[in-house]
Amino acid sequence: MNNLGTCYINGFGSIIDNNKAFKLYEEAASLGNILGISNLGYCYENGIGTNINEQKAFEYYQEAANLGDNEAQYYLALMYENGEVVKMDINQAIYWY
Repeated sequence: MNNLGTCYINGFGSIIDNNKAFKLYEEAASLGNILGISNLGYCYENGIGTNINEQKAFEYYQEAANLGDNEAQYYLALMYENGEVVKMDINQAIYWY
């Protein structure tokens, strides 16, 4: 489901359909797919198939990062470094980088 969502978000073999991609990422995340969880965070951060919700993005990145997803770890580190969504915490940023 995660891979199919990525096809829809990028138009690989299909038309671009951000809403369908978001729903597929939600389904993948609900089944515990780590990339689905991370991609759901990305959708919330960037308003892809949903409204922008940086707090939800942070929560999904945190979950995926804790499960070992390196892309989510990077985005989480950026959030801690920039301090726009959560309180700036350079030590946490360094940890996740």
